[in-house]
Amino acid sequence: MQAGGPWHYASGKGKAVGAGRTVARTGPTPGIRSATAAPSPRRANKSADDKPASSRREPEPPLTLGPLADFVGFHLRLAQEASFQAFARRVRAIDLRPGRFAIMALIAENRGLSQTALGRISGRDKSSLTPALDDLERRGLIRRRRLPTDRRSYALALTTKGSRLLQKLIVHARAHDRGLDEIVGLDNKAEFIAILRRIATALA
Repeated sequence: MQAGGPWHYASGKGKAVGAGRTVARTGPTPGIRSATAAPSPRRANKSADDKPASSRREPEPPLTLGPLADFVGFHLRLAQEASFQAFARRVRAIDLRPGRFAIMALIAENRGLSQTALGRISGRDKSSLTPALDDLERRGLIRRRRLPTDRRSYALALTTKGSRLLQKLIVHARAHDRGLDEIVGLDNKAEFIAILRRIATALA
């Protein structure tokens, strides 16, 4: 599933402003100077209600999803984004987007894969796939060579550097997927993947 799409919404949190505390004054001990000055009664008794209206922040109203709450596509988008962000945090030191990992894994599994076939199997169109391949090639992770049977198409392969990096990424991906297994449940995993595949196939 390609990142992006119409399923976006913003969230915000309001801040409750607590009232100030009244601090009681006590007399100093004779012959000993207090280490801290006693607070001014005027300052101690000042509460949030005493602040000018312009400086008070009103709490934001709670957000609702409305009809989106029942839209499968919206929840697919949220789940995909959450999964991508969680994986990105795991591989932050490597500085590689999650989508790049999927491309590299597919190239590794299908030696000599054409760019057209890669777009088809990954569900990505040319406008998003070409920049991703350009980025991987600049990093020295993949190489392209023209197909002898079709000079307009390229065969894709991982470089030695790309293969080594992919092995590291697979370790992170498996750990990430174990977390998803705990959420989905191993008993539900096969059925869940089958439903996702059915959606992807029907809408392709």
